[in-house]
Amino acid sequence: MIKLVHKAQPFVAEHEIAYQEPLVRTAHEILHGQKGQGSDYLGWLNLPSTLDRTELDRLKETARRLAGSANMLVVIGIGGSYLGARAALQFLRHSFSEYKQDAGMQVVFAGNQMSSTYLAELLDVLDQYEVAVNVISKSGTTTEPALAFRTLEAYMIQRYGSDGAASRIVATTDKARGALLSLANERHYDTFVIPDDIGGRYSVLTPVGLLPLAAAGVDIDAMIAGAAAAERDLAVCDLDANPAYAYAALRSILHQKGKTIEMLVSFEPGLHYVAEWWKQLFGESEGKDNKALFPSSADFSTDLHSLGQYIQEGARIMFETVLKVAKPRRTLVVGEIAGNVDGLNYLAGKEWREVNDTAMTATRLAHTAGGVPNLLLELPDMSAHTLGYLFYFFEKACAISAYMLAINPFDQPGVEAYKTNMFALLGKPGFEAQREALRSL
Repeated sequence: MIKLVHKAQPFVAEHEIAYQEPLVRTAHEILHGQKGQGSDYLGWLNLPSTLDRTELDRLKETARRLAGSANMLVVIGIGGSYLGARAALQFLRHSFSEYKQDAGMQVVFAGNQMSSTYLAELLDVLDQYEVAVNVISKSGTTTEPALAFRTLEAYMIQRYGSDGAASRIVATTDKARGALLSLANERHYDTFVIPDDIGGRYSVLTPVGLLPLAAAGVDIDAMIAGAAAAERDLAVCDLDANPAYAYAALRSILHQKGKTIEMLVSFEPGLHYVAEWWKQLFGESEGKDNKALFPSSADFSTDLHSLGQYIQEGARIMFETVLKVAKPRRTLVVGEIAGNVDGLNYLAGKEWREVNDTAMTATRLAHTAGGVPNLLLELPDMSAHTLGYLFYFFEKACAISAYMLAINPFDQPGVEAYKTNMFALLGKPGFEAQREALRSL
């Protein structure tokens, strides 16, 4: 269970949370009754308990095959097509797995930007590994992953031959149509389906996230079990019993009080990409109609030495949601040194966890005193089960929060604006009129 252990007191009173209950109940009924905008994209809602076990077994077998023939997997995708897997790998694996000889499959990412430097330097190192590729795209025509796959597929064919490449390339794509599906069928690549009723930012528990994680040795069964536990726990419409709903209500209250930025912060580096995944989830789901909080993040105590001054005394426009890990994956005891030259012998004998938790408490007290409300969500540990629970927790909270704002949580119309301009400026056929209009500006 994810615990909401601090509710932004003294900035929010208990009666204010209770006043949110009718709005939360309405959002709950819209979501579970599939009555709201975007209801065609609710496949994630009961996904953990309804996963196709036969298809999951096929996915695991494919992951074993890839891990048996390769020691580096290149995952090609953008947005929700890579952020969930990247978040899970950082959360669950050894912090320096790339330097451990027994770490198993290394996973790297491409197709999430268009930097020639990044892709060229990835190509520089691939010859040192046995390589597999998982390309993830619903259509196969999204520019960033399509360009990357064009280059990496050519590399794989040149290195392994057409048949060898076919055994090492897996496409995760639409079940019935699209350029990537056509190419995969033509070249005999294994394929897995991105469900029609699950959008990219809600797709971490589909083959989008599960295949690369399984190939990397993650216990995906435990992650699915954690999400299934969250599905059960968070189905009740009760602000006292459902911390995801209470979190959504608190976000709404603080937004109404003039807070326009939510910072997701933690004191564990392994949560960095969880925050990146969270930013896409909330930013793309709620950022419409000139509404909603701006999702930001910070890694403490690191960023206290860069952003700390602004958070403490800058514009009072933000609140913090702090993720605390009750039991970190590893711990150490502070040693004692002769002469106490650094003045830190007063910490000798203490666990690093105690020092880190004390830094968190001290920071929360300082920021609260400085006018920055704090929520505190506690994770029991850094296990696959907990991560599955956390993914579902935020997905459910996001959907409820968006419906409370009268926003469709499952579309992203604004994402197309830059694409239209880019296609026109690059001379894509069919965009001639837009090109002329832009060139006249």
